[in-house]
Amino acid sequence: MAEAEPLRQIETVEQEKPIKVPFLRSIRAKYAFTYLLVVAAIIAIMNTYPLFMVEDMVFSSKAASLRRQALVIGSALSVSETLTREGAEQTMALLEDVQATRVLVTDGEGRILYDNSTLDNRLGDYALMGEVVAALDGQDVWRLEYRDGAFRGRAAAPVVYRGEVLGCVYLYEYDSEQADILLSIQNNLRSISIVIGLAAAVLALLLSQALTRSAGRLLAAIRRLRKGEYDNRAVIRGRDEMAQLADEFNRMAGRLQTTEEARRRFVSDASHELKTPLASIRLLTDSILQNDSVDMGTVREFVSDIGDEADRLTRISERLLTLTRLDANVERAREPVELNAVTARVTDMLAPLAKERSITLNCHFEPACALLANEDDLYQVTFNLVENAIKYNAPGGKVDVSVYHQEDMVVLAVADTGVGVPEEDMDKIFDRFYRVDKARSREQGGTGLGLSIARDTARLHRGDITVEPNPEGKGSVFYAEFPALVEEGGGEQ
Repeated sequence: MAEAEPLRQIETVEQEKPIKVPFLRSIRAKYAFTYLLVVAAIIAIMNTYPLFMVEDMVFSSKAASLRRQALVIGSALSVSETLTREGAEQTMALLEDVQATRVLVTDGEGRILYDNSTLDNRLGDYALMGEVVAALDGQDVWRLEYRDGAFRGRAAAPVVYRGEVLGCVYLYEYDSEQADILLSIQNNLRSISIVIGLAAAVLALLLSQALTRSAGRLLAAIRRLRKGEYDNRAVIRGRDEMAQLADEFNRMAGRLQTTEEARRRFVSDASHELKTPLASIRLLTDSILQNDSVDMGTVREFVSDIGDEADRLTRISERLLTLTRLDANVERAREPVELNAVTARVTDMLAPLAKERSITLNCHFEPACALLANEDDLYQVTFNLVENAIKYNAPGGKVDVSVYHQEDMVVLAVADTGVGVPEEDMDKIFDRFYRVDKARSREQGGTGLGLSIARDTARLHRGDITVEPNPEGKGSVFYAEFPALVEEGGGEQ
């Protein structure tokens, strides 16, 4: 057995170790990957859309320029009914603004009459090109492409004289300068994208770490709370959802701390309260058993004391069970109850006790003070308040019991002329096992649970109990307030 205990402790410590989440499965990684995907999408759009736009603009510009030049040249050549080599050369000599790389002029059969190429001059040959064939059929054609780092454009237009096709004009343009500009733009965008991508990766890691730091703090706080550190709080600044979540956690931890402290205090107080009569019973029984010369009168006195302590144990047990039922918050069966009738029953029951202690018991009832409640619970609340007022009153004092309306509430007021409740104790007298005067309370057979049971019972019926000093100068006044029953509609306000 001595060796098994350390093993259990080691197992408990191992179970309390925090679980490490792999980076790729962590929230931090998910945040980072999300940012990177968004940045990657932006970079992809930045590297494609502008290039497509520039390329389309260049294509449109070059197509329009080539077609315009072809039409101008064709119009200039269609001044006579025949198209000759000399006429083509003279006309082309007059056109100085032709920007095409190569210009061909053919006759109606497709033979080349003019060619400005200095490397591959094909005068007299047939121009076996699709654009030329289409132009000789009377069509205006053009074609552009980007290939091998250059823009290549082709355009052809017929030379028409009085509705007859005399030949065609063919233009070819090779432009590497604008292609270089486009390539330079592409390279610059690529370089910028690389820089943005690296910066985005670093920022994604930093931002994801900043975002998940709050979650990590909250998770650590939850783990410490699970270990029983109820005074632990999560410190997360800001006004975002994580800060609100931490605030709710701190409130929950505070409530758990209060509940745990109350539970420990309750267990300690209950153990102490139960231990006292048990110790008295044990002492009395030992006195009887260990003393053979005890006379019968003493035995009877001791047995009577044992019975009193047993009764005290019974009262404590019953009230603990009552508190347990109240804590369970079981729904009570409610019905219209006249508080005057219940209070009258209580005062009739306690009148002999008041007479025995020379206490004057006065009652003041307003008519029609009904409420929706459980009659037994209401009787218990009233009995506890009136009984306490009698027990803890001064000899020759008085207790005033009043029932009246106050706005939409029915109020039971119990005023006594006893020693009263000190101001510093007014917030504590409803705590379980709390007594203002412990010695006198024990003499009266009190358990320190009556007021706590009364208040919890009142709150179960949407009411409450408060205490104030007696305005007459001595004693206290306890007020039990409940929502009044409204006859109209048969409901409760």
